[in-house]
Amino acid sequence: MLTLKLALRNLLGAGLRTWLNVFVLSLSYVVIIYIHGMLDGWDVQAKSDMMHWQTGQGQLWQKNYDPLDPFTLQESFATIPGELIPSVESGDLAPVLITMASFYPEGRIQSILLKGISENQQVVEIPTAAFSGGGADIPAVIGKRMAEANKITVGDLVTVRWRDANGTFDAADVRIAAIFNSNVPTIDAGQIWIPLRRLQTMLSAPGKATYFISKKSELLNYSGSDWVSKDLKSLTAEIDQIIKTKSFGSSIMYVVLLLLAMLAIFDTQVLTIFRRQREIGTQIALGMTRWQVVRLFTAEGAMNAVLAALLAAVYGIPFLASQAASGIAMPATTDTMGLAIADKIFPVYSLGLIGVTIVVVLVTSTIVSYIPSRRIAKMNPTEAIKGKIQ
Repeated sequence: MLTLKLALRNLLGAGLRTWLNVFVLSLSYVVIIYIHGMLDGWDVQAKSDMMHWQTGQGQLWQKNYDPLDPFTLQESFATIPGELIPSVESGDLAPVLITMASFYPEGRIQSILLKGISENQQVVEIPTAAFSGGGADIPAVIGKRMAEANKITVGDLVTVRWRDANGTFDAADVRIAAIFNSNVPTIDAGQIWIPLRRLQTMLSAPGKATYFISKKSELLNYSGSDWVSKDLKSLTAEIDQIIKTKSFGSSIMYVVLLLLAMLAIFDTQVLTIFRRQREIGTQIALGMTRWQVVRLFTAEGAMNAVLAALLAAVYGIPFLASQAASGIAMPATTDTMGLAIADKIFPVYSLGLIGVTIVVVLVTSTIVSYIPSRRIAKMNPTEAIKGKIQ
């Protein structure tokens, strides 16, 4: 305790030099927590949006289905198993049927994915309720990106051409019943959603589906030979990989900030030991051991990190809290990146993140302070009192 009191007194007595070091270290705290909090917030939001709009609690895929290979779609649907029909009828399981198609907005041709989804599903937030009351027209819903890219509005008729299970081409008009706004582009761009039964009839594939979206994770335990279970972790693996890559890139900035702060502390310790040789010699002459003096100077360097944490709390907590409340606006171009990114990202600052950051900076500061302080153990107290450099 005496060592800490002496260290704090000596540190505060150094004046401006101490506070410059403390300020640089406090920036390291705030920047590291801010960037990590933003990435964690993106991770939480992206997975939440994907769960509500695309993945549910997991999916069952037809064994030939590969979302990255649209040419497999003609072979990647199978009959809905009888064991799953009660869950489908109750809305807990949403079957989806997919086929490649073309549509003709304003006389142009564009390749799309035509997707059928059950009208009574209660798993994802795609507005399938808009399918009811369509009359003789085929009702369809599309995403905001799709609508803006092709200048489509609610009520428009769009011609769609497809090929059925027998290889026969056919075409029909679909009426846009609703346009939804989602942060998940993988259910929006280049896609038109229509009622499942309509698409089954159009493809001559009655009672068939490409995959199921589940509202309950226990429904993924179905073990039919034609179906493969996909849990949330596998469905959101792409987001995890992107976050990991971003975190690695951000670590370069952390290292640079820490190196600048540690360099300042190291230089300060070297200068302090040089200027306070007589004090060091006097302390040893009065009965302190060399290693007690080493611990004193090491504690002074480590106290920089403690004071920096307190300073960071003074201006960092209001700043980080305001960002968590108001969110961080994303550029408009992120909407076209194909990733689940909201218009605003709300950072998430966990106690684990804050604690790890404080410990890393504190341990690093202590090590950097100890390195030049080791020289004290080799000092001759008589020569040190005289102020002679050894």
